[in-house]
Amino acid sequence: MASMNLILLQDVEDLGLAGESVHVSPGFGRNYLIPKGLAAPASAAALKQIEAQKEKIVAKRKADLEAAQALAVKIADMVVEIPMQASDDNHLFGSVTERVVCEAYAAKGVTIEYHRIRMDKHIRTLGEYAINIKLHQDVVANGKIVIVRA
Repeated sequence: MASMNLILLQDVEDLGLAGESVHVSPGFGRNYLIPKGLAAPASAAALKQIEAQKEKIVAKRKADLEAAQALAVKIADMVVEIPMQASDDNHLFGSVTERVVCEAYAAKGVTIEYHRIRMDKHIRTLGEYAINIKLHQDVVANGKIVIVRA
């Protein structure tokens, strides 16, 4: 199977950190990593570019980690109520998905991406639930949501 050698220009979750050389499938490299500016073909010029930006990359990583840790503390202290229509036996008409949870947090002033929310399955009954939100590769916030009758 063919592979493509690239140098990451930015941290890519589940792939590597900026400055690392990675082997990926040609389609993933050509269609996603290179057009989005996340990677460049492995060459001497790309290595020089990464070395010149090494201090900025390290400072950005540290700032991102600190911001994620602060947001994790904020999320742990919050209880988010999500009003939903429900039947008399507490079953929801519909379900609570990652997108619904994301919108509820946004209403409270916390902006997170829906794909970072980890739920075992979609919620289909009223009650209190714990969710995990992967804010950073090293930081997972534990959130609490309460599904109430609308």
